[in-house]
Amino acid sequence: MNLEVVTADVIGDIALVLGASGLLGALARRLGQPTVVGQIAAGIVLGPSLLGRFPGDPTDHLFPDQAVPFISVIAQIAVVIFMFGVGYEIDLRSVRDHRRAVSLIAAGAILIPLTLGSGIALTVQNLGTFDGRHTDGRSFLLFFGVATSITALPVLAAIVRERGIAGTPVGNIATAAAGLMDVSAWLLLAAALVGTDAPGSRSWPETMVLLTGFVALMTLVVRPALKWWVQRPGTVLSDEVPLAFMLAAAGAWATASLGLHPIFGAFVAGLVMPKPDGAPDADVLRSMEQAGGLLLPLFFVVTGLTINIGALSGSDVALLAVILVCGTGGKVAAAYAMARLGGLDTRQSAMIGALVNTRGLTELIALNVGLSAGIIDTRLFTVLVLMALITTAMTGPLLTAIEGRYKVVPVPNEPLPAAVPRARDYS
Repeated sequence: MNLEVVTADVIGDIALVLGASGLLGALARRLGQPTVVGQIAAGIVLGPSLLGRFPGDPTDHLFPDQAVPFISVIAQIAVVIFMFGVGYEIDLRSVRDHRRAVSLIAAGAILIPLTLGSGIALTVQNLGTFDGRHTDGRSFLLFFGVATSITALPVLAAIVRERGIAGTPVGNIATAAAGLMDVSAWLLLAAALVGTDAPGSRSWPETMVLLTGFVALMTLVVRPALKWWVQRPGTVLSDEVPLAFMLAAAGAWATASLGLHPIFGAFVAGLVMPKPDGAPDADVLRSMEQAGGLLLPLFFVVTGLTINIGALSGSDVALLAVILVCGTGGKVAAAYAMARLGGLDTRQSAMIGALVNTRGLTELIALNVGLSAGIIDTRLFTVLVLMALITTAMTGPLLTAIEGRYKVVPVPNEPLPAAVPRARDYS
């Protein structure tokens, strides 16, 4: 291997990926979609699904085999930084203000689609239409349930900000519920990896002991120590950003050494990172988002190189339709019903149902973990990636449709009647 040639290939690929993802991300925003939708599309476009179908297979020339492992390593670093930011951004204090509604929504919106997804997986497993390398069907059933029930907290938070509903009950409740669902989903995903071909995988009891011990160590020892160090008088640490990057890398290394995926350690590290006054530090959060966001398009391309939409059969498309109906219907309906049960009105409940249905990047990370562990094959991986893209893309139009039902065009020089709900008044 000529290292200089490989280095040139990797640098050129980074330039290509950042350019394509930037262009399609901007196009997605122009269409009212989250940036991540365009970035995922860029990964698919550059892969065998589109570019690779042209004569001469341009994908193979642009992304040679010797360069892909290096790109994958950089992509994994971006994912670690991203997952730290996800954990750090979760503010469980908001749960206290709407404890009943948040708890009900989080429980319903993860358990119902989890059950439906596991039912689909059981059918697929009985038909023998998948090719996973796992040793038992439990991992497949649990992973499939997680894949259909996960919510992308970062994408949801971005949509909440873009829609101007940050700080309203709808925005606060949806964000808090998504935070609880994220924590639950990653713990369930860790359980799904037990007994698989994942590197360093251990038995169920051993894995649970190690995971519990790691979380306890981070919560009871590392967090208080960091909090004391940062807040002690005369500290020389004036910038917490380097500490955040160090903690993210250390957490990822720790769980990887325990036989778990690095994302779990990064996520837990983000949860235990000290927050001034209980809220995430804006500088730390912005730095993590910028660093991770800059390199994350590489992750989408690595994902895009793995899937080939043109290779899907009619039965695969039918499976995608079933997953969309059950996953989306179950999640939206469950969130809506639980929100109503929690005391919210029809409008607020409908908006929360639409918001928690977004999956985005968080889903892709989970799917890549399942693929690398051999729980799912590339065919199911492709189907589930399409599900993630479609459900994320439909969130904006769903919210627009819900908002449209309550949008009022004011008469010039006349105040709105008090009984008429104002546009985007979700309080």
